[in-house]
Amino acid sequence: MPQILIIGAGIFGASTAYHLAKTHPNPSQITILDRTPAPSPFTSTSTTPRPTNNIQPKAGASSDINKIIRADYSSPLYMDLAIEAIKSWKTLPVFNSAKVYTQSGWIAMDENDSDVPRLIRENFRKGGHEFEGAIVEMDEEEVRNSWGGVLARTEMGPFGSYYFNASAGWVDAEGALRGMLREAVGLGVRYVCGEVERVVLRDSGSGGGGGGGVKGVELGDGRVLEAEKVLFATGAWTSKVMASVEDELGIEGGGRVEGQVSAAGVCVSHFQLSEEEREVYSRLPVLVYGGQGEVIPPTSSGILKFTSTTSFKNTIRTASGHDISVPVEDQFYAPPGLKDDALSAVRARLPQLLDNGRKPDFYRLCWDSISASQHPLITQHPDPRLGNLYLAVGGSFHFYKFLPIIGKYVVNVLDGVGNGPVKDKAWGWKSAEENERGVHASLIPKHEFKDFE
Repeated sequence: MPQILIIGAGIFGASTAYHLAKTHPNPSQITILDRTPAPSPFTSTSTTPRPTNNIQPKAGASSDINKIIRADYSSPLYMDLAIEAIKSWKTLPVFNSAKVYTQSGWIAMDENDSDVPRLIRENFRKGGHEFEGAIVEMDEEEVRNSWGGVLARTEMGPFGSYYFNASAGWVDAEGALRGMLREAVGLGVRYVCGEVERVVLRDSGSGGGGGGGVKGVELGDGRVLEAEKVLFATGAWTSKVMASVEDELGIEGGGRVEGQVSAAGVCVSHFQLSEEEREVYSRLPVLVYGGQGEVIPPTSSGILKFTSTTSFKNTIRTASGHDISVPVEDQFYAPPGLKDDALSAVRARLPQLLDNGRKPDFYRLCWDSISASQHPLITQHPDPRLGNLYLAVGGSFHFYKFLPIIGKYVVNVLDGVGNGPVKDKAWGWKSAEENERGVHASLIPKHEFKDFE
């Protein structure tokens, strides 16, 4: 088995390490590198409040208090994949022992001008999925009067229909991620804490131009980690860590990773509920407010989260003159414009939370890498000079739900097996001519972070 270095311990990195360790004969040949420390014994972090120092370690969309788990997709590819994942959420011991998964169902509000609800229903029916029977059509009055009347004041003007799907739910996101990492480490995977300073090419010091591929990565403290295969599961930081090696090899235009996936952020708002409020809002399933975002039921510690589809980039110019988007450093700072946007979202969904001048208790900027089609890159790098470099990036704000299974598909790519023509095309390197309608198109960034200051 070749030595494999996985850079990034988010969903792609953690799931790949887990599935590699399960299927390959010598897990000690696998190293996973991340900026955060190795996982401690399995503990849930959904009770963790906002850090008092206002600074969080650099972490992407995988690190969160909760994430939605659902199979409701207009794309048959992702509906099938999500149904496969949901079965694993329910059966894998690593998740069952910690009880990270809650099947709350969700109520989806269908915007008048959207064909997505029709496509979802058709996909459930055509696919012959058992989840089809979990969908119950509702009218506005039923929605307002259900779940203890918590949606009685919700603004429903933009919507024409509603449905409840009992198969959906949510997970303790960081608890589940750390549990899978613990399992991988327990199977023999080596975990290294550090930050990539640069990609090291073979022959780079002898005028070879890196033609021998990637040797490994140099860390900020000077250590060099070497491997025969290197997997970048670096999420929103992919362009930043790739920029220097792209410059070194003279890669331009569509050959640069920024043209494939780019870092995007959204602002998520949180309310710390009282115990009485937690009991009230725990009756609510996941609320899908059309294409504008969701409300996720409160955690055990009473944190109620509102998501948003107002996305943005943070564009910088590299030393070589290339524009790339990178996450901002302080993920708990929301500028005035983003706070205003978040308050508008809360006011439309659960306006009673803003009675008497109440505001969210804290905000978080959630970053991910997003592609134009919202398909990820799960592929070998196309430049032959980087032939042993692989990418598993581009979660596009909807890939967390695939944590239990996505790693086995990445392993196939590392092994040169492939995942069949549909997945290989969707997850391969994209050409500039491709113009596919994405499954999460409302999250394509239309703003810069500085626009909200």
